[in-house]
Amino acid sequence: MSPQPESGQFVRLAIEGMTCASCVRRVEQALSAVPGVTGAHVNLATESAQIRTGADAPDLDALIAAVRKKGYDAHPAGLGQETPQTGDPSKKEADTRRLGTQFAVALALTLPLFLVEMGQHMLAWAQAFGQANFQVLAYGEFVLATLVLAGPGRRFFDSGFKALAHLGPDMNTLVALGAGSAWAYSCVATFFPQWLPAGSRHLYYEAATVIVTLILLGRYLESRAKGRAGAAIERLIGLGAKTARRRRGQQWVDTPMQALKTGDIVQVRPGEKIPVDGTVVEGASHVDEAMVTGEPMPVPKGAGDEVVGGTINTNGSLIVRIDRLGADTMLARIIQMVEAAQGGKLPIQGMVDKVTAWFVPAVMLIALATFAAWLAYGPAPALPHALVNAVAVLIIACPCAMGLATPISIMVATGRGAELGILFRQGDALQTLRDTRVIAFDKTGTLTYGKPALTDLRLIAGADRDQALACIAGIQTRSEHPIATALVQAAVERGVAPIVPDAFQAVPGSGVMATMRGHRFALGSARLMREQSIDMSAFESIADEFAAQGKTPVYIARDSAALGVLAVADRIRDEAHSVVRELHRAGIHTALVTGDARRTAESVARALDIEEIHAETRPEDKVRALETLKQRHGTLVFVGDGINDAPALAYADAGIAMGAGTDAAMEAAPVVLMNSDLRTVSMALALSRATLRNIRQNLFWAFAYNIALIPLAAGALYASTGLLLSPMIGAAAMAVSSVFVVFNALRLKRFGR
Repeated sequence: MSPQPESGQFVRLAIEGMTCASCVRRVEQALSAVPGVTGAHVNLATESAQIRTGADAPDLDALIAAVRKKGYDAHPAGLGQETPQTGDPSKKEADTRRLGTQFAVALALTLPLFLVEMGQHMLAWAQAFGQANFQVLAYGEFVLATLVLAGPGRRFFDSGFKALAHLGPDMNTLVALGAGSAWAYSCVATFFPQWLPAGSRHLYYEAATVIVTLILLGRYLESRAKGRAGAAIERLIGLGAKTARRRRGQQWVDTPMQALKTGDIVQVRPGEKIPVDGTVVEGASHVDEAMVTGEPMPVPKGAGDEVVGGTINTNGSLIVRIDRLGADTMLARIIQMVEAAQGGKLPIQGMVDKVTAWFVPAVMLIALATFAAWLAYGPAPALPHALVNAVAVLIIACPCAMGLATPISIMVATGRGAELGILFRQGDALQTLRDTRVIAFDKTGTLTYGKPALTDLRLIAGADRDQALACIAGIQTRSEHPIATALVQAAVERGVAPIVPDAFQAVPGSGVMATMRGHRFALGSARLMREQSIDMSAFESIADEFAAQGKTPVYIARDSAALGVLAVADRIRDEAHSVVRELHRAGIHTALVTGDARRTAESVARALDIEEIHAETRPEDKVRALETLKQRHGTLVFVGDGINDAPALAYADAGIAMGAGTDAAMEAAPVVLMNSDLRTVSMALALSRATLRNIRQNLFWAFAYNIALIPLAAGALYASTGLLLSPMIGAAAMAVSSVFVVFNALRLKRFGR
């Protein structure tokens, strides 16, 4: 019995045998017709289908049977598991090699035939020889052409006529009809010349074989390029370790990943990959996390720090406790996100789907009309002219480029985004970001670092700054308050060693008292100073200034006399100013939507020149604020990181979750940044613009090519210029169109370099 997908879930199938946009349409229609399916998206670039199931989810056998009924093959491929593009690269490589071999065989058989036929048109002696030995040459050409069509070209006939039998003609049908018609006509001229009018006994074997050879070349180049397009995910999969050194008793034993369990202890030596997601329990090192954050500088790690599987331990030995394995690891989740995005569709794809639904049948009708018109009104001999022009229409109108234009760009862009630390969980977010009119930011952890830091220190005249900081940090070494941690960290960053206090007393809600080196210090709020009868009037105006800026003022006194005032605040990220300026230059409205106090929010917005503020908002209020922004300005993006941001991230047209945020935020957002650098937000917007620009270029080429060349192939210019388009030229142009689209999409791999 086949497995039963759960209701409301996505099922992924690998689809084999698709070649063009018409194939995509037919498979989508077949899957959508299965009871229990609420939606189906088929992707030509990844050769996969994502099926959304309803309450009565169909089993996989029913889905696979529906695909096979249309003449294609299918098999299960779960996200992050085996897929044609990523899970089984050896199969993809084998298919590419097979295409290369078939092209080589077709070329070897076609070349002598082509040279003989072309020689008769270019050389007088060759023409005389051909006329004298017509029948012998015809038999030889028949053998070569038949070998090409029955061997390397058989794939077009098998797939094409199968599609025609299912009333869904596709690209293969056009090629089979075109090459088959040229071959069949030539066979009649070879074996039954009396059936044809005088002057009509021409051979088109070389046209049939050149068509097949050129299209095989295009397929081969396309397959190689598509392999390069999927290389980003293959690299991600390759980042995973194959074994780990697990502790067994007093020994370390190399163990396959499949044998590991949560809670196991593993050793990671210098230069090795960290095999799993876990927590450091012993040791210290620097870890290269570029594969998940895009940051080139290794990050220090010690006891209690979390590490991610697939990252590189650089210079120290670490002992790690396993926290997550398999599909729960960060690397597996990244792969799942990228694969899901690559399988998605952009709104712009809807136009392509509508066109391709009628395109191939329309081409076949145009080819029939071309044949009839040339047969009725064409110059003598009419029959060969009618055949050649009808075949040219069939061959040149292949919709391959249309089918690849959008998905191949999405595939490359999402892969490049993953390399830069930008994960598109939904492919359509690429188009939404391009259309952004307003960006709303959360404050804490998004525009700011999310933890307090020392921002200001004002002292009485003549006081030594480093000495004061050493005393402040020394007092706070006994406290676990977040402000205390910030002050100790400030001393460490400045290279100042804290002075250990001789005595320490915490005053709940007010501050701390300490004695060190014969002096008595008080550190805390204005209330503490009043309670200790310490006059801080000299610093009250400065403290009020700090408070107006959204900072927390902290007084310090020595021996009951004012020493100074310092400010602690959640510091604005260094890159936030430049990012907001860049958004304004791009014409994007900015807003701050935060649960913090209005005075703090206004201080941050003023510092960054953010145009609109919504402060003191609860999670449900954030959604209402976003509704207002969306009504005023249009397409809206929200950037956040906390659990309270999840509803807003889900509501926005495109939510962007910061990488250091919570799992809830990352699950709600269509776009996830694997680092906390706000510049990555600008990079995500730029990547979306580059991708949509690339897609428009592809679609223009695909549609303009067909609009321009189908009339030319039909002979529209013959009356005025005498120009006709050879089917061989049509085959070359068709192959070039698909290859152009793929290689144009591959330019996105250079984005950000």
